Amino acid sequence: MAFQIVVQPSGRSFTVEGDETVLSAGIRQGLNMPYGCKDGACGSCKCKKISGDVQLGTYQTKALSDEERAQGWVLTCCATALSDVVLESKQVTSADAFPIKKMPVRVAALDKVSSDVMRVTLQLPTTELMQFHAGQYVEFLLRDGSRRAYSMANAPHTLAADAPKIELHIRHMPGGKFTDHVFGAMKEKDIQRVEGPHGSFYLREDSDAPIVLLASGTGFAPIKALMEHMQHKGITRPTRLYWGGRRPADLYLNDWVLTQLPLMPHLHYIPVVSDALPEDAWTGRTGFVHSAVLQDTPDLAGYQVYACGAPIVVDSAQRDYVAHGLSPDEFYADAFTSEADKASA
Repeated sequence: MAFQIVVQPSGRSFTVEGDETVLSAGIRQGLNMPYGCKDGACGSCKCKKISGDVQLGTYQTKALSDEERAQGWVLTCCATALSDVVLESKQVTSADAFPIKKMPVRVAALDKVSSDVMRVTLQLPTTELMQFHAGQYVEFLLRDGSRRAYSMANAPHTLAADAPKIELHIRHMPGGKFTDHVFGAMKEKDIQRVEGPHGSFYLREDSDAPIVLLASGTGFAPIKALMEHMQHKGITRPTRLYWGGRRPADLYLNDWVLTQLPLMPHLHYIPVVSDALPEDAWTGRTGFVHSAVLQDTPDLAGYQVYACGAPIVVDSAQRDYVAHGLSPDEFYADAFTSEADKASA
């Protein structure tokens, strides 16, 4: 039996069939719904249920607590509809959102920017330029039907009409089916297939709130795109960028950030390293990157936060920042959940 799903406040609606999950149905019908792991592990797809009934499949309590479930929150990635349902998700965009497309891409460049991070540049088709928001991501479509998601690290205005290229930052996960290929057999001119744009992580420009940009590891990729977009649009809202890694080398584009600071006088950059060794000669901030934000700004009321990176960083930031005054509606995130994370879950 098919049921109707309505998402407020956008008013978008779609139908869900049988035991199809709400998330799968929404994506199939062109809605840019928020999600991360699709396996009930990260909580990125969490929405408030206003009315109707759903059945939740297997999920982790760190993604949806018992208290949240009692308050009506659901995970669309593992929710099947038992009736018509009305959800609330401010991250679901209006009907004029950019279309999601499948397309062939050519590997234009492979640049190893650290021992375990590859900057991959993909040449897009010139026949129909892909439209996207700075901060969104694409998915590689692998031959066995599986997918791997990576954020685009450049803003859309950087795409040349005659040779549009997107930039990805891919961390090597030893034993990972796709990243082993990227760091091994992949070469320039290879053809891949991708689908995009996906995701609801992009700058909300209808606000003048001060901004916190929070990145861990390769979570810097979509943050870099936001920075480029802000420069291009002349957005000068007070902004602090916190980028964390275990060792200084994990801040693999630190020099690039430093070159941007004179161009963005409203931006303050705070690199944070958690496990520096004596040979690193690190003299900057230490500890957990999300904690550094609260050390500087213990009251986050009136701020917007854009957080990307490891799920533990994103989850900790959301929990602690809301406890320190941040409106839950002003926390925008993209948790990078790996296949290893899903397997361990």
